[in-house]
Amino acid sequence: MELSEALARTSINRLTEFASLSDVLEPDIIQSCLASNGVATLRKRKLPMDAMIWAVIGMSLFRTESVRQLINKLDIVLPQDVDYVARSAVTQARKKLGSAVVRDVFHLSAKTWHERAEHPHWCGLNLFGVDGVVWRTPDSQENSDEFARTANKASEAGYPQVRMVCLMELSSHLILDSAFDSVCESEMNLAAELTTRLPDNSLTLFDKDFYSLGLLHDWQQKGTNTHWLLPLKKNVQYEEIKSLGRHDKFIRLTTTPQARKKRPELPLTLEARLLTKQIKGKEVRILTSMLDPMAYPAAEIVDLYGHRWEIEMGYREMKQHLLASRFTLRSNLPELIRQELWGVLLAYNLIRYKMVLMAKSLKSVFPNQLSFRDASSHIIHKLTLMPIYAPGNVPGFILEIEKNASQFKLEGKRERSYPRTLKESKNSYPVAKSKNAAHLK
Repeated sequence: MELSEALARTSINRLTEFASLSDVLEPDIIQSCLASNGVATLRKRKLPMDAMIWAVIGMSLFRTESVRQLINKLDIVLPQDVDYVARSAVTQARKKLGSAVVRDVFHLSAKTWHERAEHPHWCGLNLFGVDGVVWRTPDSQENSDEFARTANKASEAGYPQVRMVCLMELSSHLILDSAFDSVCESEMNLAAELTTRLPDNSLTLFDKDFYSLGLLHDWQQKGTNTHWLLPLKKNVQYEEIKSLGRHDKFIRLTTTPQARKKRPELPLTLEARLLTKQIKGKEVRILTSMLDPMAYPAAEIVDLYGHRWEIEMGYREMKQHLLASRFTLRSNLPELIRQELWGVLLAYNLIRYKMVLMAKSLKSVFPNQLSFRDASSHIIHKLTLMPIYAPGNVPGFILEIEKNASQFKLEGKRERSYPRTLKESKNSYPVAKSKNAAHLK
């Protein structure tokens, strides 16, 4: 029995035994996305379109295996006189599926899983993070034309690259939305696309490089009680309006004519709150839209920024653990690269939501306190065994995964043993080290 069929029978026929339908990717989500994009899923085909969704997910879950091998592993091929599937047939099926269907499946499942996860709050706000990451694509003319390459004065990157920006819930690492394009596109523009799915009552943590009054204004205006927080860049000019304390001030920032030209609704000035704190002997200045000092205490706001590193850990989990450090994507065509990237995000969310359920089975444990490497290996192993189980046994089989949650609990996060430093830029010419240079130190 194929994996998708087993999951479908589980969610349809075993409701009394399998109370939480969010444990799996519901077939209704897949079918609705196929229908909305006009993609037929005829069951007489050897590679039906609904099964190909699982093939795209499997490309990330089983990164070390070829697409044909994982199709056989997941038992996706329908019974035929000949079970062999040519490589060209898989490519044609992926082209027919397209990237829009996988994108819509990701968005619907992400919204569903986020609403069911019951994330922890800080002062009534969910914590989110926004940051960028770059993916490497195979070296081909089509990819170079579509995605471009990074370059400097000395050389050009050996591979075309895709720039991606994600919106991630920080306690669970669930990705709520993503935008990606050619590496020549700026992270600021990609981040602006994420405002359409921004949840109400949320606080988003940005890196200082996302400082743009136009972006921050849009972020705050797109929803109800949608706040932002980021470090203040050096040399930013501002006017102090009111002092709430020695390290807590209301300030006024002036927008530029160029920014107002791009965004006619952008006001001449924006008000924000500036907080400062000494951390390890260094002054940290945090800018935020949370103006109410009673609702959002200053003593806790600066410390919140430390949670932004969770999104970078999420990217590491995707690249190093989920994709086994195989940094170049599989697909050779731009449209299939987009499809593969949506599949990576979908596979990552699928595992991460299982970890949300694992954390719920433990007391006072958040999903980001579980080892992704160990939990993902366990979950993927269990998924490979699912086709051999009868549909009636699948509910208990899936719930059994959660019983092992305690063995994946991390004992505590280690602090950095060395400070973060900027690396020296590469020089085009070799630099000889003088034996007599010691006196220059």
